[in-house]
Amino acid sequence: MLCTEGSEPGVMAPFPSCLGEGRCPARSRAGTSFARIWNQHLVPLNFQIILGRKQTGKKMKFHVFVFVGVVHLLSLNSGKAVYGNGISQRTFQEIKEEIACYGDVAKAIINLAVYGKAQNRSYERLALLVDTVGPRLSGSKSLEKAIQIMHQNLQEDGLENVHLEPVKIPHWERGEESAVMLEPRIHKMAVLGLGGSIGTPPEGITAEVLVVTSFDELQRRAPEARGKIVVYNQPYTNYSRAVQYRVQGAVEAAKVGALASLIRSVASFSIYSPHTGIQEYQDGVPKIPTACITVEDAEMMSRMASRGSRIVIQLKMGAKNYADADSFNTVAEIIGSKYPEQETENNRRAKSPRFRSSLYNLDMGPLLKICMVVLVSGHLDSWDVGQGAMDDGGGAFISWEALSLIKDLGLRPKRTLRLVLWTAEEQGGIGAFQYYQLHKANISNYSLVMESDLGTFLPSGLQFTGSDKARAIVEEVMCLLQPINVTQVFRAGEGTDINFWIQAGVPASLLDDLYKYFSFHHSHGDTMTVMDPKQMNIAAAVWAVVSYVIADMEEMLPRS
Repeated sequence: MLCTEGSEPGVMAPFPSCLGEGRCPARSRAGTSFARIWNQHLVPLNFQIILGRKQTGKKMKFHVFVFVGVVHLLSLNSGKAVYGNGISQRTFQEIKEEIACYGDVAKAIINLAVYGKAQNRSYERLALLVDTVGPRLSGSKSLEKAIQIMHQNLQEDGLENVHLEPVKIPHWERGEESAVMLEPRIHKMAVLGLGGSIGTPPEGITAEVLVVTSFDELQRRAPEARGKIVVYNQPYTNYSRAVQYRVQGAVEAAKVGALASLIRSVASFSIYSPHTGIQEYQDGVPKIPTACITVEDAEMMSRMASRGSRIVIQLKMGAKNYADADSFNTVAEIIGSKYPEQETENNRRAKSPRFRSSLYNLDMGPLLKICMVVLVSGHLDSWDVGQGAMDDGGGAFISWEALSLIKDLGLRPKRTLRLVLWTAEEQGGIGAFQYYQLHKANISNYSLVMESDLGTFLPSGLQFTGSDKARAIVEEVMCLLQPINVTQVFRAGEGTDINFWIQAGVPASLLDDLYKYFSFHHSHGDTMTVMDPKQMNIAAAVWAVVSYVIADMEEMLPRS
């Protein structure tokens, strides 16, 4: 294998670019300059598309055409056929050989993150932030302080295009709250109001309790619920099933005339710890106060009710909703060496007066823009309990660490590596949704969108949602992580902040010990004590290797 030192314009790397014959033939055939192909072929091709296109078409569809044009021309240059959707029909063996070229780079990232000078760095950075700022609730001053600190940190780290993208986010405060069992005995209960809940009157709500284990049971016993506090003691089988009671419990209770609802915490394990989270009201249904209680108290009241005991609770909640607040998604990049997100000379030429009427009368906006991105992310906000270290400080900080590791090694991938620290994820991915609305016109140019929001314990692999061809490529990339024994690729990649991208077939998320994660999730126990610096090192290495290799490969991941 002939490997020459990286010498492309803008490449920082001391690592070799595999341009010779032998082990990496895929790259060796990319000899003709991209600039010449662009000037000679791409501009005429796209103006043909513009002039022949009906005005009723959507902007996003046009961006797909631009993407197809770019890939098609590159493929013609290297003598490869293409699929109908513009994906190069290289043999899988060629792709495997290309990925194998990254073995030394992967080892360098792993060594730096796990054994070198960067070990424990993400842990120490996270500890400094959460110890300084504490929890970071949507709309709070502590969240905005954390955003400003991170903006400065990313600039000082030497990352590129560091900026803040403004968004509007919900502002809710829980206030003082309490729940006391008055009958059959006096018992002060641990309670946490659920996000967005209204408060009680100042004197609270005192009422008899109806305990149910499911929505079906609530419907069967609907006549008994009127004027009572409904307590849900739903079993925990998995998070996705149990969380429905937290999200919808108040609405279903209100529909049958309940005064308030108390939901068994959605947790895999409890040491008398309530777990908060978002809940949703429904138009046309009365809003009632709602809070979570501990697993222990929910089960105790279920036992009492089964014996025929009358249970009475006094609930007081000072929760208030305020007008939406100003906030920001925090963005930083390593700009791609070959496909940076920037306007090209041809783009400027395309928007000259000569072509302006053709372009903008079709409502297509800026055209011919090279925008190829691999995005890594976590959310900076948290609930107002604990420190928000695990959810999702760890995910945010290994995402930052991924770019730091790549920068420290002098690597610059072909596509832009973009870090986004989302705001207001806990309120339903508010910041991420507004980011998606702003950037979705370029969705075809996102090769992969990654979010870590399931903890940064010892990872077991990567969750991925995409085409079978893309999955096969990701599986090969994960083989590069054999030195740390994290090679599995699971299905159903998801995350609140990246679910908007699922239809495009680009999401991936880190998977680790979910039992441990949901033991501390949204509780006072979410502190730095939960975090393990060595496990964060490994998680950061996985994040960095996957994001760098996907961003640097000759072609984007194929879509469905």
